[in-house]
Amino acid sequence: MTEKAVAVQTAPATAASGIRVVEPKSVLERMHNLHEEIERRAAEIFRSNSGLFDQNLENWLKAEAELLHPVHISVTESDSELRAKAEVPGFEAKDLSVSLEPHRLTISGKRESHKEETEKGKTVYTEHCSNEILRMIDLPAEIDASKTTATLKNGILELTMPKAAGAKKVEAKTA
Repeated sequence: MTEKAVAVQTAPATAASGIRVVEPKSVLERMHNLHEEIERRAAEIFRSNSGLFDQNLENWLKAEAELLHPVHISVTESDSELRAKAEVPGFEAKDLSVSLEPHRLTISGKRESHKEETEKGKTVYTEHCSNEILRMIDLPAEIDASKTTATLKNGILELTMPKAAGAKKVEAKTA
């Protein structure tokens, strides 16, 4: 599959950082594949629980947690731009893809893991961490994807997304 930039031109800092900018279509295909993997794993969990129907949501959430690494993200807004900071520890720029649409940001990634078992003895406790991420955020203002920049440093992916011409800052309203 050939990957293309969403915008007419990829922002220089994004290209220099090594983070791929991909079309929303490729992200949708990836989401579909992940959904199928989660569905298969949830069915396995269902069968291992003797087919208890009242735990479908719990089975789904457990399968999702096993297959996807959580991505904590914050988005801030100024008059001229949006900034997103996403925690992606252990992921390198080559592992990450960013898809930008006028009102949506999608961060996805997959890393290779190499487990080496050198200890001998009985395992009494182990933790599992997924090697895949997928996070979609609806943005409060339209952005200019061609001018977006991305940097990755110390496990933090930071995107600076200038607002599109005519986009205004969204004011929070209180009830």
